Order: sequence, then structure tokens, then C-alpha cells
Amino acid sequence: MYISNNFFYTCLIMKRTLTTIICSFILACAGIAQEGMWLLNQIDQLNLKEAGLKIPTTAIFNPGQPAIANAVVQLGGGTASFVSPEGLLLTNHHVAYTALQRASNVQSNYLTDGFLAREKSEEIQAPGYRARILVEMKDVTGEILEAAKGIDDLEVRDRKIQEKSDEISKAIEDQQSDADAGVVSMYNGKQYILFIYKVLKDIRIVYSPPLSIGNYGGEIDNWMWPRHTGDFSFLRAYVAPDGKGAAYSEQNIPYKPEIWLKVARENLNPGDFTFVVGFPGSTTRYRTSNSAAWNLTENYPFSIENYGAIIALAEELTKNDPEGQLKVASLTRGLANAMKNYQGKVDGMIRTKYVDRKKKFEEEFMVWVNSTPETKAKYGTILDQIQAQYKVIKKTKDRDNILGLFQGLAGTRINVAYYAWLIATEKEKPEQERIPGFSQQLIDNLTDGLQYTYNNYYEPFDKALLVRTLKMVQKLPGDQRMESLDYIFNGSYKSVEEFVDEAYKNSRLDELDYVKSLLDKSTGELKSLNDPIITLMAEIYPYIEENRVMNNTFGTIVIDLRKQYIDALYEWKGSALYPDANGTIRFTYGPVKGYSPEDAVWYEPFTTLRGVVEKNTGIRPFDAPEKLITLYETKDYGQWTDPELKDVPVAFLHRCDITGGNSGSPVMNASGEVIGVVFDGNYEAMISDWQYDYEIQRTISVDIRYVLFITQKFAGADFILKEMGVN
Repeated sequence: MYISNNFFYTCLIMKRTLTTIICSFILACAGIAQEGMWLLNQIDQLNLKEAGLKIPTTAIFNPGQPAIANAVVQLGGGTASFVSPEGLLLTNHHVAYTALQRASNVQSNYLTDGFLAREKSEEIQAPGYRARILVEMKDVTGEILEAAKGIDDLEVRDRKIQEKSDEISKAIEDQQSDADAGVVSMYNGKQYILFIYKVLKDIRIVYSPPLSIGNYGGEIDNWMWPRHTGDFSFLRAYVAPDGKGAAYSEQNIPYKPEIWLKVARENLNPGDFTFVVGFPGSTTRYRTSNSAAWNLTENYPFSIENYGAIIALAEELTKNDPEGQLKVASLTRGLANAMKNYQGKVDGMIRTKYVDRKKKFEEEFMVWVNSTPETKAKYGTILDQIQAQYKVIKKTKDRDNILGLFQGLAGTRINVAYYAWLIATEKEKPEQERIPGFSQQLIDNLTDGLQYTYNNYYEPFDKALLVRTLKMVQKLPGDQRMESLDYIFNGSYKSVEEFVDEAYKNSRLDELDYVKSLLDKSTGELKSLNDPIITLMAEIYPYIEENRVMNNTFGTIVIDLRKQYIDALYEWKGSALYPDANGTIRFTYGPVKGYSPEDAVWYEPFTTLRGVVEKNTGIRPFDAPEKLITLYETKDYGQWTDPELKDVPVAFLHRCDITGGNSGSPVMNASGEVIGVVFDGNYEAMISDWQYDYEIQRTISVDIRYVLFITQKFAGADFILKEMGVN
């Protein structure tokens, strides 16, 4: 299961020669087929007709005209697509998971039992979900770089770039109430592209299968092949009567997209051409060995241990409490997914000696750099300068890891105290010294999002998270101590647990309206409340601010160095490069194809309903519904039998280049028709965020035939198929 953009965002790969490694970093357009998460304005450079595409590229992306890309939306940290003229959206069950959790309670548990609205009036809100539809993308590199022209100070330069980007975006958003505009850096600042989206703020749940279908196999099967999960859900987008994106209202009407995707009429076979349009979150393919080593030895191990401990804590505290289990479900699932992802990266890096091979690549790079006085003068110290910056952040890494927890995984109460204190602090600074991007719009967005924060609030777990984090502070080495918290450890409290108990008794940070009122207060007014958790944050915040300044300096310098490094790679190899994924819409393509994970093993590219039944134990996560088993036993497949497989296909493998954020992306055939929905990658290739492996990297998608089979035969929702134009 690929993870969302805004939460966490891959291990084992086959040995390759140095030449292949170089190709993975420096991709020519005519180089390794199927590699790349390409910008939509780059797809004309690809040999798509020769690869098997039967439609013109303008049918996929055509500025100013409706095209397939306009039917693909960013949703809930993942991707979705319009599949009817009535705003029906198809995405993953795990993309809709948080919406289902927020809409559920113990009496109506839509996560476990699923949900179906037989009439539009029965559709329920997907709290906090928004759909962003691409309206326009425009290269604004000239405007952005002109604003920073002649500025040598990197931090001042970055601020000017941010100011100009905000100015361009604000001008558009001021004219259109439902527009979301943003200037995004590509290639670490070599190019800047303005993306304009129409935002739909009223999303409702139409159909989601029960957990025993939508998450069949759970974490055991997550990232693994063969897969047998029906990872899909249907939602619907609504707008105001005038067609503008608006918050939920009973007067809103279904959104009518200019274009929606049609379901494939032909069966899917091995070797068939496929392509994906979606919103991949983040990749790091142009990073140096310094970054790779940092993540392998520092970042990933801490995250793996931390997430595992939090999951265990949640399970222990909620094991006999169904309400508590529901409250923590979204968080623990996201953490488990990320933990397995990071472990896969670690396993893959170690098994393939990735850092060592990266260093060998850099040795060859330096031979080229030192080959002429000109290249040596331009690029001779880039790698050394990057290494020096990593040495700086390593000095306080233990403390800084914990400071990160106080901003998200130390409990809801301390997290909202952090946002209240941040807003008050930034307001009191001169405007030119504030955090880039800080604005009233940011405050409004935080305020709107608070209600969803409390949907996940479970006090015993919340308190335990804070206790755990404070005990981690207590164990910091002497040179990284947070002395301002000594009043907890060396004061009148017998234990950290006693401090937290007292703090929660005397704090009102579990009251939504009260917390919203804090976002208008100054630091002085916040202090005067004598709320013990706000007081705790006031003591922590100087360290957070220090860490932010350090990270900003690190980022400013390293991003500039990475840009120079990319310039050098381009100059060295003379190749066209696709930019690293950064949450913007991308295109990737490749054939349906199995793979060999190890010697003498071959994985076929399709799984079937038979496999679902074979895995069934009746115990979660392999607890297939009785009705589904009956459909299999009676062979009541309807029109969804594959003639070659003689069964209902469940999932398939194809050679596309994806990452977190692509979850829910539509998979299309050579004619631009929907054949599936992306939901995962294979475990053996989980370092794909760092490098592409042509032989082994695969995308795992749920077959559209299984989506329609479950919807029609299991749920009895023929009306959804009719709306999609499926006979």
C-alpha cells in the first residue's frame, strides 16, 4: 500500500553493473524504457506510439482542452479519477480509509462493515477531503529567477523566490474562490512551474467494500505479491449550484466534469501497454551518497523503531476498547505502512550495497569533474560541501528527532499547543523574518483542520504518547539536553506519568472551540492561561525554533548544491532528465508483466478470486466474506470472467514507475480506457524512490474487473455500473 503525500511516505533488488547504476541516475529519453515519472509537458518526448499507445498524446494532456489528465484528481493524499458525468470518483479503499474512519462510530463502523449509498441523498461526507483538478500548468522560471537576480546570499535569494511565488499564486487565488495555485520547484530550483487547480471541497462516500475485501491480507500482504485485496472505493464530488467548489451544503449538486474515464471493453493480457496518470509524492533519485547514507543509518532506523513502538502502545491501550481501536485506526495503519516501507528501503540498500555503489558512481563523476580546469572549478567541491552539511545536522540528531515528535506524534494536545505557539510567535516577528509561506490562509487552513484532528483523539493513548516522548527527552545525551524541561524531571513530580496526569487534568486542549480561540492570541496571552501543556510547549519551542533555523540553513545550502550537481550530471551525460516526484501530476507507462524475485521463482502478472479463497482462514486479515466465497463456489461471476484465467482477475502487475501519492491513480490501456487502480508496489523494489530497477520494479493494481464484480455481484450496486456506462 503506497502511503499519502502529507503523512509518511521503497527493498530488495537484483545486482546490476555500474553502467546500469549510472543509467538509473542519468536517464535519456530514449534510455531505459518505462523509467520516469514524467511531467505532462514532457510526454511528447517519449516514444509512446512505438511502445504501444493507440491514442495521440493530446488525448492525455492538451493545454486548454479537456484531456485524460483533467479527469485525474489529487484526493486525500492520494489520487482519484472521475468515472462518470455525475462526479463519481474511483480511488483506493486505503485512500478513503481516513474518511471512513472519521465518519464511523462503534454503532456504524464503515471501516469494518463497508458503506453503500443507494441514493445520492444517502451519501455521507468524507470529512476533510478535497479534490484538486488540474486546470493549467505553466513554466514561470523566467519570472521567478528574475526576482532573485543578482542576490548572492542564498537565504535572501530563497526568500525572494518564495515571495515571488506567493505573489503569482495569490493573484490567481484572489480572482477565483475555488482555485488553488502554487509555484513548484523542479530539479532543485533549475525550473519553476505554476500549477493551477480547481478545488472541490464537498466530497461524499458512495461505496466502500468491507475491510475484509478492501484490506484483505492486511499488513501481512502489504507491499507483497501475490495480492488479493479489493483496494477500491467510490466517492462523489459536489459543487455549489453555480459550479464553484464549496464546502458541504445540502444545496450542493454533483460536479459535472468536462471529461471522465471510460471502462475498458477488452480483456487485459500479459504484455499489454498500460499508463498511469497520478500525483506521486516524493523521490530522491538525484541525491548523493551522503543523503543515502544518512537515511540508511539515521533517518530510517529511528522511524522504524519509533513507529513500531507507537503501534504497540496503541494496540496495548485499545485491545479491549472498540471505540479506542476506531480512533487510532487511521494513525496506526499509516505508521505500519510507513514502517514496512522504510524497513524495505533499509533491506534493499544493505542487500545491494547501494551506498557503496553510489560512491563508486561519484568516483567516476569526479574523474570527469577533474578532467578539465573548467569543470573542476565549477563542480570540484560539490560533494565535499554536501558532506559538510550532513556533519552539522548530525550533532543534534537525537534531540531533533524528539523535537519532530512534539510536532505530531507526542499526542494531539501538545500538537495543537505547538500550532498555537507557532502562530503567535510568527505574528510577533517582522513580516520579513517570518517563516516563508506563513499567512492568514495558513492559519485559516489550520483552524478548519482542527475538527478532523479531534476525530482521532483517544485520551489514554494521547497521554501515553506524551509520557513516552518526555521519557525520550530524559535519556538525551548531555550535550543535547533540553534543560528547560528539568522542572518536570527534577522538580516536585514523582514521575513523568504524574506530570502528564496533572497536566491533562488542568488543560482544556481537548475542547475544540477553546483551541480554535487560541489561534488568535499572542504569546503573552497564551502564557497567562497557565495551561500546563501550553507552558510545556513554551519551554520546548526555542529548541524547535533553533532546529528550524538549522534545517532551513541546511536546506538552502544543500538544495543549491543539489541543483549544481544536477547541472553537472546534465553537462556530463548530455541527457534529458525527468524531475524527482514532488506531489505534482505525472505520467508513467509500461507493459503488463510478471517478474522473478529470486533464482528459480517467477511471479505471474495476475491473481484471481481463487487465490482469495485459498488464503481464507476466517480470521482477520484473511477473513473473506461468506457471500464472496459463495460467489466463488457457485461460479457466479457474471461478465467478469477472464477467458484465459477462467476466473475473476483480482490484481495485476505492470512495469510503471510510481511512488507514494500514486495510490488510487487510474491505470489505462493503449486506448485510454480504465483497466485498474494503482494501490501498491512490490517489496523487492522498495528502494525505487532512490533508483529504478527495470527488471524487478512493478506496480500492483486492482483489476477494474474485480472492482466491478465486487460492486455488482457482492454489493448489488448495479446502479453504479450503469452510471459509469458499463453494460
